[in-house]
Amino acid sequence: MPRPIVLSNGELHVGINNYGTVHDFYYPYVGLENHAAGQNLRHKVGVYVDGQLSWTDDENAWEFTYRYPHASLVGHIRARNTALGITLEFDDAVDSQLSAFMRNIHVINHHDEKRNIKLFTYQAFAIGDSLSNTDTAQFLPDSHAILHYRGRRSFIISGTSEAGSFDQHTIGVFGIEGKEGSFRDAEDGELSNNNVEHGKVDSILRFSLSIDGKSSERIHYWITAGMSTREALYIHKQVKNQGVQTRLHKTAEWWNEWLTPARSVANKLPESHRSMFIESVMIMKSQIDKRGAIIASTDSSMLNYSRDAYAYSWPRDGAYVVWPLIRMGYYDEAYRFFSFCQKGLHPSGYLYHKYRADGAIGSSWHPYIHDGEVAPPIQEDETALVVFVFAQFYQLTKNNTLIKDFYSSMIKPMADFMADYIEQKTGLPRPSYDLWEENFLTTTYTTSLTYGALIAASELANIAGDKESAVKWQAAAEDIHTAAQNHLYNKERGAFYKGIRVLNDEIIRDETLDSSALYGAFMYGLFPITSPEITSALKVHREVFGTSRNSPGVPRYENDTYRRTNEGSLGNWWHITTLWNAQYHIDQDDTASAYSVLDWVQAHATGTGMLGEQVDTVTNESIAPVPLTWSHAEYVSTLIDLIGKTENTPQRRGESEI
Repeated sequence: MPRPIVLSNGELHVGINNYGTVHDFYYPYVGLENHAAGQNLRHKVGVYVDGQLSWTDDENAWEFTYRYPHASLVGHIRARNTALGITLEFDDAVDSQLSAFMRNIHVINHHDEKRNIKLFTYQAFAIGDSLSNTDTAQFLPDSHAILHYRGRRSFIISGTSEAGSFDQHTIGVFGIEGKEGSFRDAEDGELSNNNVEHGKVDSILRFSLSIDGKSSERIHYWITAGMSTREALYIHKQVKNQGVQTRLHKTAEWWNEWLTPARSVANKLPESHRSMFIESVMIMKSQIDKRGAIIASTDSSMLNYSRDAYAYSWPRDGAYVVWPLIRMGYYDEAYRFFSFCQKGLHPSGYLYHKYRADGAIGSSWHPYIHDGEVAPPIQEDETALVVFVFAQFYQLTKNNTLIKDFYSSMIKPMADFMADYIEQKTGLPRPSYDLWEENFLTTTYTTSLTYGALIAASELANIAGDKESAVKWQAAAEDIHTAAQNHLYNKERGAFYKGIRVLNDEIIRDETLDSSALYGAFMYGLFPITSPEITSALKVHREVFGTSRNSPGVPRYENDTYRRTNEGSLGNWWHITTLWNAQYHIDQDDTASAYSVLDWVQAHATGTGMLGEQVDTVTNESIAPVPLTWSHAEYVSTLIDLIGKTENTPQRRGESEI
């Protein structure tokens, strides 16, 4: 299920689902410790009126619209129940300064007569991603609030209406002892006021309203989070004393200020793409933890290979996300990301597959042994891209503090690793996993990035006064370049090999057409964009994939079966690879084709501008996770590229200034 609204302050991150309720609740890291993940954990909102109870997750009863109307990460949801004659409007935010999720709920009575309306909010947590029966929930009479806690994680739930605070509550259990959850207590409109439970606990609040005909009232609801009950209560008191409306206003002001550089760029774009550009920048920011991790997606509905979610920091994804932010002038996010990578660097000079938001190594399905060959379970392109983008960061800022802080401790060991990690028979980088995390081989894409990264690192070495390393890395890059001309182009097919592998002293070639091979080869300077190899390969890709201005969607590679529903297709369309094609068009001064791609991408976004990972070739529906941070980054980068053609904005290309 997509997340039409995501909200974050870099510490507390909330994902709202299609029913207007909390589905992801991450704290104290973006992407780590989702206290609302899993079955039976969906929060609920319900309305009791005229003897009927209706929960908003009754998809046959409620109609929804979603927007970010305030040019800030403050979501607006409109839920209409025609049969009940009730509309709920939510203005939602995570406070920019406090760990608090806030909802301004506008309850509208469409009938002519005055009506007594009861609104219920239901919360169910598994604190610390734990499904063990150790959580506690209590009613706090002095604070008139509900406390959920386990260890050093505490949540305070409360709210107010124009008539006062909530007037009833219940604390119960769910998923054990035959109990579905305390939301069942609301079926007659009354709650039992049970005050404490432990185990798998939940809670529900009731707000009673008396609303005149054709009139409305508002409820202010919040959940505060703390590393202790004292901290969560302190934030609760601030929200209660200042008021949700005040805190929402302050949060909107913060986002408006933070978005100043993005707006200056958006104002140069065609009006049709300005709104989604700003939304994409906000979504990218929402996936960034304040300690530097950039999360691939906080959408917990998607389990990667049915075993894990995308709530990790892949160095590759992070580097692609941070690059357009750097180009717009968001340097703090970039510095924190590179610091995050620096801390996670292996002593041998490479970055791992992926990381948790706290910097620990993430889960992986890559082994150390591959057909008898021992090699680290990595994707070398991740190490290379971090070096490449860091070099662009320095070039834009000319800040020598970056050299002081990162050159010796991060760039040098990474570049030494890449220069030394060479397959002797071919002269190319040794095999590692491809960027799609599936195949162990030396790919054209990884070779391209390693080449570009070593060239960039050599320039940084000259700036740092490390002449010996500059010469070493330049020579290594040149050797890789020569080897690539000999091994990576398939002359018979007129396209690039996906990659090669040496087995038993024999070179095995993978002829699969892979979008990353084509676009990586020119983006990082391994082959000139006007070379006959690139020209021929592009023609072959378009013929095989059937891409055109009217149908610009591009799959990852030939016969990609990942989440494919149409056995007759070559694979689902990916926003990332499709936007790479738009970037090629821009380099060729074909802006009309680039805009046809951008329009296609926009047409496949949700109403709040969310982009998923893939698009189903049969249904044209977005495939989870939604949002995917990298998809938004490529959309933003492509639009910046368009501006850059006329304003000399730095490009992500092998011929960049570094």
